[in-house]
Amino acid sequence: MALIKPFPCVRPIPELASAIAALPYDVYNRAEAKLAVQGDKDTFLRIDRPETQFPDDQDMYADEVYQKAAEMLAGDIAAGKYVRDEARKYYVYELTMDGRSQTGIVAAAAVDDYLSGTIKRHENTLAAKEQDRIRHIDTLSAQTGPIFLAYRADAVITEAVQRAKTKAPLYDFIADDGIGHRVFEIAEAEEIQLIEEAFAGIDSIYIADGHHRAASAVKVALKRRAENPDYIGAEEFNFFLSVLFPDEELKIMDYNRVVKDLNGMSNEAFLQKMQQIFEVAPIAGDPKPQAKGALSMYLEGQWYRCVVHAEDRTEDPVAGLDVSILQDLLLAPVLGIEDPKSDPRIDFVGGIRGLKELERRCQTDAVCAFAMYPTDIAELLKVADAGRLMPPKSTWFEPKLRSGLFIHEF
Repeated sequence: MALIKPFPCVRPIPELASAIAALPYDVYNRAEAKLAVQGDKDTFLRIDRPETQFPDDQDMYADEVYQKAAEMLAGDIAAGKYVRDEARKYYVYELTMDGRSQTGIVAAAAVDDYLSGTIKRHENTLAAKEQDRIRHIDTLSAQTGPIFLAYRADAVITEAVQRAKTKAPLYDFIADDGIGHRVFEIAEAEEIQLIEEAFAGIDSIYIADGHHRAASAVKVALKRRAENPDYIGAEEFNFFLSVLFPDEELKIMDYNRVVKDLNGMSNEAFLQKMQQIFEVAPIAGDPKPQAKGALSMYLEGQWYRCVVHAEDRTEDPVAGLDVSILQDLLLAPVLGIEDPKSDPRIDFVGGIRGLKELERRCQTDAVCAFAMYPTDIAELLKVADAGRLMPPKSTWFEPKLRSGLFIHEF
């Protein structure tokens, strides 16, 4: 049983929605973030990455940096850039990319559902990465970047979403990257009750993207509970900002790998080793992997199709993933990359960047690249239902939810 509640939202005025909406904080490195905010007085990235407002030698994790974020948000609200919807509402958020749309419900999900496992994870989180968002959320007393959640499609919710989309949108714009964004509100008491009851009948909700943001929001909630021992559970800090999408509308892109060296082997020796592990053949045409169990390798200016042998396939929900097979058969035993989360000899490239980016990396700071067939949503749900975790960087979701369109204060 999931508790998915409407909430009083702080959101941009319609005229500034497209200017304020920003890609998530973690798709940028520090230099990219600073460049992106230059001369832009509205983008929410200023608040998401407040170190951009300081000199380059500023400690980006200093107290004054997070305080600056809080000051900018308060200033923007006071300047009339945002409205505060006092009534509790759901919102419908539609994103369109390359002619394909996905539509989610913007809501507040319960911290207790995360703690109990009703909201399920498929990735581990790193404490160091959590700490930044913990301090950001705690200092602002607000969650500003929604957690991307998935659920098995429900007809009642689908119909409610479709009814909401017959009304005039609150926002309707196409971002600079070509992604279309439309937002509608659900304010009617009977519709709100219907949606809340429908989610209450769903046994499992899944974190698709935003594991660190979710973990950080939960830890801030636990901190607030400790500071307020008489809490009753209804306080807003017991909930975190989310957008919930039906599984049937979601698309996962490939998450590819580049390696910096071949663990002392020559290109020829490494290729021979690959031929012992996979069925390897040069690719003359499109190198993009076409099926599960068939990855593509770029080595010394040539693409190769690498097919997993039948005896190395398994029905295990984790070991059977293509990213696991690559890790278990090659990266760890042959290249010595035992922990891909921390080994500096491997890097990860989201599928949105295309295979040309893998070729470029092999001409600059890497020697070999692996293009993966995407993990699918059914595999993600299967892993989470089994209480298991995927290898790091197994999924890349597009389009990305924008920050700043919805703010949950507590």
